[in-house]
Amino acid sequence: MGSLLSLPAGAAASRPRRSAEEDEDLLDSRDREEDIAKFPYVEFTGQDSITCPTCQGTGCIPTEQVNELVALIPYSDQRLRPQRTKQYVLLSVLLCLLVSGLVVFFLFPHSVLVEDDGIKVVQVWFDKKNSVVILAITATLRIKNSNFYSVTVTSLTSQVQYMNTVVGSQQITNVSSIQPLSDKLVNFTVKAEMGGPFSYVYFFCTFPKVKVHNIVIFMRTSVKLSYIGHVTQSALEKYHYVDCSTNSTAFPEPLPTAPGAGKGVP
Repeated sequence: MGSLLSLPAGAAASRPRRSAEEDEDLLDSRDREEDIAKFPYVEFTGQDSITCPTCQGTGCIPTEQVNELVALIPYSDQRLRPQRTKQYVLLSVLLCLLVSGLVVFFLFPHSVLVEDDGIKVVQVWFDKKNSVVILAITATLRIKNSNFYSVTVTSLTSQVQYMNTVVGSQQITNVSSIQPLSDKLVNFTVKAEMGGPFSYVYFFCTFPKVKVHNIVIFMRTSVKLSYIGHVTQSALEKYHYVDCSTNSTAFPEPLPTAPGAGKGVP
């Protein structure tokens, strides 16, 4: 048979007993917690404050507005005051002005200077039967490109006049291209015929007793230039003296040097 264990009589007496006051305090604290849980949220607003319009003083927001509301940052928060804002804005403005100035400087069309470099070669033919003098006049233009891009000479037109009468003309297209910041010589040839009412020119140019057979011609030259969609035109007008008695060259080529010239002969 099993035996029953029994506690000594003094053990039950030795366990501490709570007083009636402690039991009352415990009940009061539990009741206070329940009362606080049931107590609604109240916003204590001062003279310079307003009630939160989102929660309407309840301390909670509606569930359907969770994804619609945005957290507000106080105006005095440092995140709203980034450092060196004025310096960054000023630097950005200066960089934009610099880039704009460089673009305007490099792309803005500068002047293209066209100069008359004179007549280089004159070839003469005589038509004795019709008393006509035929001249092939080779002139040169110097074109200076001061732009930072190439310039194309799209067309060149030249007229030769004698005694206010056009005796020859020439038109050339797609003449040449001038590289940036450089100049180039452009040659062109105009053929002129002087006969009919100017048949006396034939006798003047072939008369052997006259030492100087110069006649005055007037050349009007027009050059059309194109660059980055911009088209401009330059015109030159100039009088020239031409020797009509024989072929002439403004800058004769140097005579060829014989092999061994300038060296000692053994």
